Amino acid sequence: MTLSPAQEPAAGATAEPTAKPAKPAKPAKPAKENTKTLYGGTGSRRVTVRDIAAAKGRGEKWPMLTAYDAMTASVFDESGIPVLLVGDSMGNCHLGYESTVPVTMDEIALLSAAVVRGTKRALIIADLPFGAYQEGPVQALRNATRLVKEAGVGAVKLEGGERSAHQVELLVSSGIPVMAHVGLTPQSVHAYGGYPVQGRGEEAAQQLLRDAKAVQDAGAFAVVLEAVPAELAAEVTRSLHVPTVGIGAGAQCDAQVLVWTDMAGLNAGRVPRFVKQYLALRELLGGAAKAFAEDVVGGAFPAEEHTFH
Repeated sequence: MTLSPAQEPAAGATAEPTAKPAKPAKPAKPAKENTKTLYGGTGSRRVTVRDIAAAKGRGEKWPMLTAYDAMTASVFDESGIPVLLVGDSMGNCHLGYESTVPVTMDEIALLSAAVVRGTKRALIIADLPFGAYQEGPVQALRNATRLVKEAGVGAVKLEGGERSAHQVELLVSSGIPVMAHVGLTPQSVHAYGGYPVQGRGEEAAQQLLRDAKAVQDAGAFAVVLEAVPAELAAEVTRSLHVPTVGIGAGAQCDAQVLVWTDMAGLNAGRVPRFVKQYLALRELLGGAAKAFAEDVVGGAFPAEEHTFH
């Protein structure tokens, strides 16, 4: 091949060697997913009971909220809430019942499936309602299996300490994680004659401690403590190797749970002492409804931008 005059090197000059092609840049390593922390953690998988146990080991506190529908659950899931409870509290705040007692398995299963569909990361726990496990371990297993198979939940919750230990043991040995619930157990409202604080006095405190240890020893991965004096809840938390979840049980529990309609200020009437309202949602929704109504009555809605032609 003959070089053209423009390509020929000048007299006395030496042709420069051809430069080596630059090596392609190494692709940047993707950022590691933060899967360890429960609140604020990231990842493409669901939170599991092993994650809950690990959080206890490293002293991490975590939040839990109730949820009863796909849309609300998706908001909480996107907000980083790691555990959502499809509680039988739906009876009071969504279904119009006076207590949790009338809630049925069909209602729990229907709403649990909706919450599972609306979430990607949160561990979904479903309550076993009143009458779904009191007959004994076999009944508990049958109904818990339904919630796992039909609704897709990752765990179930049931009330009771020593009296429910056999149910917990069979469920766990069958592969169904169980969150236990001691202290004030709302399904026993008729026996209590209301919703009194539990564990006051030496005898009652010792019984609550025995209840918590009994469900832990039966295999429960966490224990809800409801309406319990803070000092007793702190003692229980120190005594257990599984996490405690407080609701009206002071600040020393490993986690805290609230009914979301209480937390957001949607419920009417008296606010329980242990509730902190982070939003006045009832007032906001009422204001929006009135504004809509006034626009309709006054002819301002629908306007041209809301109209097809």
